Amino acid sequence: MPEILIIIFRTILALVLLFIYTKILTKRSLAKLTYFDYLAMATLGTLAGNLAFNVKIKIIYFIISMTFVTLVVYFASYVSLKSRFLRKYLAGEPTILIKNGKILENNMAKFKYSYDYLMQQLRQENVFDISQVAFAIFEPNGELSVQLKSQNRPLTPQDLNIDTNQEGIAVEIILDGKIIENNLKINNLSKEWVYEALKKRGIKDIKEVAFAALSTNGKLYVDLYND
Repeated sequence: MPEILIIIFRTILALVLLFIYTKILTKRSLAKLTYFDYLAMATLGTLAGNLAFNVKIKIIYFIISMTFVTLVVYFASYVSLKSRFLRKYLAGEPTILIKNGKILENNMAKFKYSYDYLMQQLRQENVFDISQVAFAIFEPNGELSVQLKSQNRPLTPQDLNIDTNQEGIAVEIILDGKIIENNLKINNLSKEWVYEALKKRGIKDIKEVAFAALSTNGKLYVDLYND
């Protein structure tokens, strides 16, 4: 077999294996991964890369290595769920950077956390005045959690003793011009109801609809391809 075809085959195999092992290890988004997760993904990525182009090493050796890494990481993750001590070192622990409007410089220095980056993170949370912050906590995944002081938090209906209706999740009714029949059955709706609702909006062909969803208050949201 020509070497180019061998490399193509090994590359496809590497991608498939990397996808499978990654799905086994975590279902979190990249933004939610801990340092240990990143290390595991980087190791698997390196092995997959070598599997693709290092034709001198047998494929089975890479499969064994990737499987072993996956098992070790999976076992460590399982044990960390049972042990707070181990979880502290594998996933890290939250660290307070701001307390009652005061910056804790020593904690920032531990993570080489600059003032510029701190202000950037606060602005992303719509906070522009540090004195309004009750707590700012640096999470193990690198994100900053911010709690404002009680007098600086936005008012909620509960603060004003206003009763509100319980809200649920909107249900997809149409996707890419096709009715999702299973969702209709769950909500005791018919295709005739869908066509009638579209007709009232002046939509003659369901293929014009890119997306439609039914909210919990009974309102139908419709997005057309050409709107």
